[in-house]
Amino acid sequence: EKAITLITEKSLAGNTIAVCGNGGSALTASHYITDWNKMVNLKTGKRFNGICLSDNIGLVTAYANDLSYSDIFSEQVRNLLSPGDLLITVSGSGNSENVVRATEIANNMNVDSLTICGYDGGRLKQISNNFVWIRSYDMQICEDAHILFGHLVMKSICNMEINSN
Repeated sequence: EKAITLITEKSLAGNTIAVCGNGGSALTASHYITDWNKMVNLKTGKRFNGICLSDNIGLVTAYANDLSYSDIFSEQVRNLLSPGDLLITVSGSGNSENVVRATEIANNMNVDSLTICGYDGGRLKQISNNFVWIRSYDMQICEDAHILFGHLVMKSICNMEINSN
């Protein structure tokens, strides 16, 4: 509930919310932003300021080629986020170097961090300001719970926006 409230409050305040992940978690991150951008606007008439850092394949591959795969998200965090914004990382294990590095950069920039993770939570659970931990070592259960979380966030934002008018 704390994580849903955090995202809802950041949305209502107009902060930028960036989400990233790898593999299936990248698709979950994209799903979050697609739903949140589209549905918040359709249901409330308000804009949601969100971006998926995994979606720009040109930028992702440019950073991977010119710097390292570990920097594909951290460089975007530096470019796109400001103090008070929110970085959400989605990860099954919580140990992927590129999402860990992005979280470290966000924390250093006074950008709030939230990880949605499974397994034992890995490094992300230790360094994120906030976390949602799915206590399972079954990746498919973790991924299903991650998607459900995104839908709950969307409902919360829409309900808060409608009730605040």
